Amino acid sequence: MKRLMTVLAVVALTGATLFTSPSVYPTGTTIYHPDKAWSGYTVLDTPNSQGAVLIDMNGAPVHRWPGVTAVPGPARLLPGGDLIGGSARRRPHQEARALVQVNWKGDTVWSFDHADLVEEAGQPATWMARQHHDWQREGSANGDYAPGALPMTSGGRTLLLTHKNVTRRAISDRLLEDDRLIEVSWDGKVLWEWLASEHIDDFGFSDQARNAIHRFPSWTDNRGSGDYLHVNAAAYLGPNSWYDAGDRRFNPDNIIISSRNASVIAIIDKATGAFVWRMGPDYRDTKALRELEQVIGQHHPHLIPKGLPGAGNLLVFDNGGASMYGDGNPGAPTGANVVTRINSRVLEINPVTFEKVWEYSLGGQERFEFASHYISSAQRLPNGNTLIDEGADGRIFEVTAAKEIVWEYVSPFFGPEDGSVSTNRVYRAQRVPYDWVPQLPKPVERAVIPPDITTFRVPPR
Repeated sequence: MKRLMTVLAVVALTGATLFTSPSVYPTGTTIYHPDKAWSGYTVLDTPNSQGAVLIDMNGAPVHRWPGVTAVPGPARLLPGGDLIGGSARRRPHQEARALVQVNWKGDTVWSFDHADLVEEAGQPATWMARQHHDWQREGSANGDYAPGALPMTSGGRTLLLTHKNVTRRAISDRLLEDDRLIEVSWDGKVLWEWLASEHIDDFGFSDQARNAIHRFPSWTDNRGSGDYLHVNAAAYLGPNSWYDAGDRRFNPDNIIISSRNASVIAIIDKATGAFVWRMGPDYRDTKALRELEQVIGQHHPHLIPKGLPGAGNLLVFDNGGASMYGDGNPGAPTGANVVTRINSRVLEINPVTFEKVWEYSLGGQERFEFASHYISSAQRLPNGNTLIDEGADGRIFEVTAAKEIVWEYVSPFFGPEDGSVSTNRVYRAQRVPYDWVPQLPKPVERAVIPPDITTFRVPPR
């Protein structure tokens, strides 16, 4: 049962879209076939810093960490019941002041905040992590569950995606909110760092795109900086068959990143900092990419880890919406967000040939009914199913390889996002095995069969 039965209301000549949705709809678990799903616990975030929540397959909240925010996320569970996520959010920035690991009782067992010394109006300079959108603990293949690749619960390195304000006249005359990767030790030492602006030529921007970025680098007045790339994902590649076969681009220590604003997915050689593999920004560049079609505003690209069906392929939530820099047009006069699409796709791609291996999307005139123009994620599960977070709608669902929905959940956790409209959005969702949470007995699994929506009615009072 589709979460919102979204209705397309207006498509303007400029390509802009306006969506409307019902004000009454079911929340919690709306579909569950225990015999077809890969059952476990699911971690999700809640709006407006209400905390991270752990639910069972029937949608019951079984635990909450109110002091951990997944905005700008994500929150992930570790084996044994510890959780890592951002501490208090630094508003109006999309940043956490610290990345913290808390135990089942909510006690902080590890934290990191010494990435950048920040001066704020009327306040003394303060150390902050400025972490945003992603992080990964050593031991995990890509941040999510994979057999035989367990994230370390103590010790080890942690990869953080952070911000750093810089001025780079070759990019723009305006202050940039640059994306910075750092790797830190358990005791908080910065072991490695990478700054996106130092590798701007690797992104493959056309002259028209560079001109658009120079004039309007996705400037935000309330932050006083330009979030020109908006990198929203960073993960180690992890062990993979491509590297085993001799392709050095896929060194397990190399890092895959995603720039939402540029529609670029790239692999960074950790030894040199240079890109050794890239998709985008323009998918007309090669025949294989043209057949794949333009990826727009994507989130959560990663190689499917060893031990899972599809291992070695790239899995990505292709959001659609608007993205990419280039020549201005009537719908994008500044040269930002020059490509648009009204629907989302989840793509599994051979990263060597760029062949599309598998896709989840809706076709035809109703393709807009699967759409999340921002946030969102996809996770391959051990039985071959894929867990999809349609984040803007707060809808998480599990599909088989044949695209049958075998579990669906609509977040009932609403709250104002950035002080504006009420939302139940979910940045990312993570499925973990039951035995990762020894504090809880394995729950009773009850099938959930939705009603016939053609006859279901809300009874009058």
